[in-house]
Amino acid sequence: MEQEVLYLSLAGIFGLFMAFGIGANDVANAMGTSVGSRALTVRQAVIIAAVFEFAGAVLAGGEVTATIRKGIIDAGLLSASPDLLVYGMLASLLAAGIWLLVASSFGLPVSTTHSIVGAMVGFAIAAVGVAAVEWGKVGYIVMSWVVSPVLAGTISYMLFETVRRLILDTDDPLGNAKKYVPVYIFLVGFIIALVTLLKGFKHVGLPVSLGASYGLAALFGILTMGIGTLMVRRIRLDPDADREFHFANVEKVFAVLMIFTACSMAFAHGSNDVANAIGPVAAIVGIVQSGGDVAQKSALPLWVLLIGAVGIVTGLAVLGRKVMATVGTGITALTPSHGFAAELGAAGTVVLASGLGLPISTTHTLVGAVLGVGLARGIAAINLPVVRRIFVSWIITLPAGALLAVLFYYVLKILLG
Repeated sequence: MEQEVLYLSLAGIFGLFMAFGIGANDVANAMGTSVGSRALTVRQAVIIAAVFEFAGAVLAGGEVTATIRKGIIDAGLLSASPDLLVYGMLASLLAAGIWLLVASSFGLPVSTTHSIVGAMVGFAIAAVGVAAVEWGKVGYIVMSWVVSPVLAGTISYMLFETVRRLILDTDDPLGNAKKYVPVYIFLVGFIIALVTLLKGFKHVGLPVSLGASYGLAALFGILTMGIGTLMVRRIRLDPDADREFHFANVEKVFAVLMIFTACSMAFAHGSNDVANAIGPVAAIVGIVQSGGDVAQKSALPLWVLLIGAVGIVTGLAVLGRKVMATVGTGITALTPSHGFAAELGAAGTVVLASGLGLPISTTHTLVGAVLGVGLARGIAAINLPVVRRIFVSWIITLPAGALLAVLFYYVLKILLG
């Protein structure tokens, strides 16, 4: 009994630590464009993240989470030694959390998915051997280094091109901004509602048909558009500001839109990446509650979900500024119109990839989206040394997580075994 309490206590603490790292790094990615373009303050970003990350995890994350993350480990090989799996999950959480903390302190946006996957690969090799790792799945995830940024960059580039042609390069950019920004707000509301209806409601006992989902999502989009239109009308325009910067008032209109895209990105992230922190915790809870039965999937208790939500919001508030600065201002200079295209492009990519089952990294997606809108202004608009540092950190993430997990696995095995 004492051993079970110890396992659950350590799982809760290490899960909270990992969630803190996700908040400091991944959520800072999601909010970086809004803060960097000055559409939101850091405090406003934290509040939006708190509400929509939690909503995304509950409504679109589902009641069951893949505890052996993305099938990276063959759980059957560990069924005779459940204690080893517990040590491995604890080591993975600690290793991934520390790597995220190190990366965040240097302002480097890395993938939490790759951090936890690398950690699990390391512990599996240490505990069972190379045969325990599903190398095909690992290769599939490595593909996301290319898939995520290219897909998001392309979508964001195309979105910004519509902004340029419909609004910025016209004779009346302010009038056209007021005309078309509500349409973009409709898109944001539609995407949030659709992912909730298609992925979330069936898990909370309210299945909705495909046709009804699209209809309800369209209605929510119209409602969101109405709210956005009222907010646009309340903007105080300053004619003098346009003398210093031709699009000053246009960007004020896009700043309203950025509030909605920040909500969308936080929601998309909550539905996609919270499992990186709570999945291993749920695995440990499942093993303890079943008396040692090792399953590929486990039910997700509410208290585990709360640990993930609290840790993420705390991490963003305490340590999120450096990564926000890198994403929001380090890669390329962002205005609200650029930030909107990047955020909506990234959120749309996460939703699209989730529906198609493509390997995706929220971090790589958003960095790719920011690069996409930067390239819309030419290669000179991109800070190449910063981009180079980010790419190197992506490559290091998997082996760093693996090596740290091997170290902590042996330490925990000695201390707990």
